[in-house]
Amino acid sequence: MELARRAQAAESEIAQMTRFLAQMDGLADIPGTIDLTFGNPHEMPLTGLVSAVREQVEPRSESWFGYKTNEDQARDAVATGLQAETGLAFTPDDIAMTQGAFGAIELAFHLLTDPGDEVVIPEPGWFCYPPMLRAAAAVPVTAALDDSTFDLDLDAISAALSPRTRIVVVNSPANPTGRIYPREQLEALAALLEDESAHHGRRIWLLSDEPYRRIRFTGEGFTSPAAVYPWTMIDYSYGKILLAPGQRLGYLALSPLMPDEVRREMQQAFTPLQLSIGWGFPDALMQYAVPALERVGIDLVELERKRDRTHGALTAAGFDLTFPEGTFYLWGRAPGGDGDAFTEQLAGRGVFVMPGRMFNRPGHFRISLTATSESLERAVPVLIEAARVTT
Repeated sequence: MELARRAQAAESEIAQMTRFLAQMDGLADIPGTIDLTFGNPHEMPLTGLVSAVREQVEPRSESWFGYKTNEDQARDAVATGLQAETGLAFTPDDIAMTQGAFGAIELAFHLLTDPGDEVVIPEPGWFCYPPMLRAAAAVPVTAALDDSTFDLDLDAISAALSPRTRIVVVNSPANPTGRIYPREQLEALAALLEDESAHHGRRIWLLSDEPYRRIRFTGEGFTSPAAVYPWTMIDYSYGKILLAPGQRLGYLALSPLMPDEVRREMQQAFTPLQLSIGWGFPDALMQYAVPALERVGIDLVELERKRDRTHGALTAAGFDLTFPEGTFYLWGRAPGGDGDAFTEQLAGRGVFVMPGRMFNRPGHFRISLTATSESLERAVPVLIEAARVTT
C-alpha cells in the first residue's frame, strides 16, 4: 500500500529526527551517559504538578471522565493569566484548549491555510514546522534569522513573502537560540505584514509560538506579537514551564485586538475544527488542573545558575555560544565547523547533544540545560576535550 503524498512528504522531512531518536533509544540507558538533547526531565516531577493532577483524580460527578471539549474552568484560568502577562483583554472565548503546542499549531494551520498556501518559518527554528505544514497540505518557506544576533531579519522575511503567504511564524523566546525579540522588531514586522497584506490583497496572519514565554532569565521582559499586530494567534504549551512534555496540555489564543467580526468567526470555528481533526482537546484531568497549574513552574533561579556556569565554562574554553535570554538551551557553533563530527566525538565519550543539522545548521549544536547540575558539570570537560580533538 502506497503512502499518501502528504504522508510521504512528512515522513521524508522527519526522517532524520526519527533516526536520531532511534539512536538515542539505543544509548540512553547505558550507565554513565549524559543526555543533553531534548528538554526532558532528569529529576522527579514538580510537586505542584503532581498535587494539581492528584487533586483531580477522584471523580466528582458521573461525567467526570466523559467527553470534554474546551472546559470553562481551564479557559477562564488561561484568559486571566494572559491578561496579567500581556495587559490585553483576553476572554475565555479567545482560548481553545489543545494537546500541547503541537495541537495548537496544528489547529492554527487548519484554521488559516488552504492547500498550497505558504507559511514562512524561521531558520534556525523548530524542526517540526515543515512536516506539520506538509501534513496540512501547506508549503513551508524559510526565512533566515540574522546570522550573528539571531534577531528577526525583516529583509529575509520580506523576500519570503508571496501572494500565497498566509502565515508568518515567530518563536520567542526562540528555540534553539534563546533569543527574545524586542518590541521594536515586532512592531517593524507588524508594519511589514500590514503593507504586504494590502499589497497582495490577502491578509497575512502571524502565529506567535510561545511555549517558552514563562522561561525567561533575570531582567528579561517579553512582548507578545499579539500586542502589536491584531491578526495574531498565540500557541502555548505547559510542558516547558512544568518540565512535563508528556502531559499534553496547551492552548491557542486569539489576540483581543483582532477585529470583532473576524474574532467571533475564529472563536466559533474552534470546537468544530478541533472535533474534525481528531478530538484535539486535552484530557479531562489536565483541563481540570489548569487553574492550579497556572501557579506552578520550574526553578528559574536554578536554571539561570546552570546557564551561567555552563555558558561561562564553555566560552572560557573558546566555544562560540549564544547567551540565551530565555528557554533552557545553549546554541553554538561546533568547534571545527562540523556539527556532526563534534556530536559524534561527544557520543563516543558518552555525552549526547542535538546536532545542528536538525535545525538545518550543520555547523552548530544545541545543549539542553534540563539535565541535572551534576550531569552538566560532568559534561563540560567532555565537551572541551571533544572540541580539542575536532579542531
